[in-house]
Amino acid sequence: MNLKSDAGNDPTLKWRKSSYSSNDGPDCVEVAATVAAVHVRDSKNAAGPRFAVAGPAWAEFVAYAARR
Repeated sequence: MNLKSDAGNDPTLKWRKSSYSSNDGPDCVEVAATVAAVHVRDSKNAAGPRFAVAGPAWAEFVAYAARR
């Protein structure tokens, strides 16, 4: 996993908000997939911290979360 304390304004990333997030709720997650990793951030703090995980690790996490 790769953690960045300041995501900055990276125009190469195409962020998508989770379908489970709402504009009113406290939990808003966005992801941006690249060839090397999946980046995750809080949509309410787009310039704040984010982390990235390798594609296989993300796929494993999504499969785990879907079973819960």
